[in-house]
Amino acid sequence: MTAPRPATKTTPPDLTVTPRDIHFATEAASGQAWLGGDAVATAVFNAMSLTFPDGERLFMDAVRHYRSELSGKLLEDAKAFITQEAIHSREHVALNGGLDRDHYPIDAIETEIRDRIRITRERGPIAMLSVTIALEHFTAMMADVTLEDGSIFEGTHEDILRLWQWHALEETEHKAVAFDVFQQVTQDWTPRQRYFLRTRVMALVTLLFTSNISRYASKLLIADGVSPWTARARVLWYLLFKPGLFRKGWRSYWAWYKPGFHPWDHDNRATITAWQDKFAQMAAE
Repeated sequence: MTAPRPATKTTPPDLTVTPRDIHFATEAASGQAWLGGDAVATAVFNAMSLTFPDGERLFMDAVRHYRSELSGKLLEDAKAFITQEAIHSREHVALNGGLDRDHYPIDAIETEIRDRIRITRERGPIAMLSVTIALEHFTAMMADVTLEDGSIFEGTHEDILRLWQWHALEETEHKAVAFDVFQQVTQDWTPRQRYFLRTRVMALVTLLFTSNISRYASKLLIADGVSPWTARARVLWYLLFKPGLFRKGWRSYWAWYKPGFHPWDHDNRATITAWQDKFAQMAAE
């Protein structure tokens, strides 16, 4: 058997993954166009929120499966990751619960999400972990936009704004935890094997995630009376052009395909420091 190959890059040792058990008032998101009066932006973020509860349970289970192979700081980070994701899931369940299920096809969208996640689970632990690290990279990219571009949520109710900022902060803190777990549990693989799997999975996840979010958001707009073609065009414009929620993170996205990539190659600890102080105070209240 080939000797284990240690990972060459890891999470900065001074980075702490801190679960913040905060409850948010989500009533302001129960109406239409809660995101600054923008129906398209509202549909996009509602669509993403609908994917989070079941998606984050997948992430938790993917990392939890390998806890016996972890030790030291990585084990502690994995435990904190699981706790953060559990709280995220709880808060997005509350957020999604305010959506009008008689008006929007929420049940149908959630059923499709669960079916897709079930397929991933059936492919086994390493498939679950591979999908997790790819989707965690996506959420970290969007978290960057959320924390750095205040215009995305302009006009949004303060309680809802804080929820998304809190989620973005914690996604940034733990953006490399699942990746480090992947590196640890595949340490007897060759770098080529590791690289081939994560890039192949990312290409597939990119196609499916972009397609699914745009379809779910379009379905929400169609329920508001927008024609199917117009709904899809407006959602894709929002994601890819203006404001370009997905486009803004293109540098981080393509970095994934570099051999030797690590999520903390993009070291944005300076960005999250102020947010950490803000939400530490909220968690203490």
